[in-house]
Amino acid sequence: MKVIMVAVSSLNGKITKEKDPNIYSWTSKEDSQLFFSLIEKSNLIVMGSKTYEVARKFIQHKKNRLRIVLTKTPQKYLRESIGGMLEFTNENPQKLVNRMKNKGYKKMLVVGGGLTNALFLKSKLVNEVYLTIEPRLFGVGTNLLNEKNIDVQLRLTSIMKLNKQGTLHLKYSFPQV
Repeated sequence: MKVIMVAVSSLNGKITKEKDPNIYSWTSKEDSQLFFSLIEKSNLIVMGSKTYEVARKFIQHKKNRLRIVLTKTPQKYLRESIGGMLEFTNENPQKLVNRMKNKGYKKMLVVGGGLTNALFLKSKLVNEVYLTIEPRLFGVGTNLLNEKNIDVQLRLTSIMKLNKQGTLHLKYSFPQV
């Protein structure tokens, strides 16, 4: 299964600004358009519970599009589960990827926060990273990776300038070992 990590960050690697979890307050409309076009083309999307809490009001549930929320407490969300469209799990990333592969899924978008990103990278499950860099700097916020012991080498495969302000969309793959 192909696993693609998708994120947007400031120049200094922050995926949230200060204590505001709403990324749409500081990211460009061009990144939003790109992100939602990726979502529209995907039938399997994984995020962490903090990302879900922020995004739930924007999520449009559709048949043939499964969103999975990683949480330590899936029972907390039992009433929100929607068969085939929204599920909550405390599986580790490897078990989740194996389960989804066995169900026939070919591609997974990981759109979670710093913890979810780190879990998938640490498990060596990510094949590509799509990262939008916004021309912003702010000192306080959530880091792209919520883990200090990660050292991953990537290879840049494409760069796209999204607007006049200098928002860049970068695609990375992992070098063959």
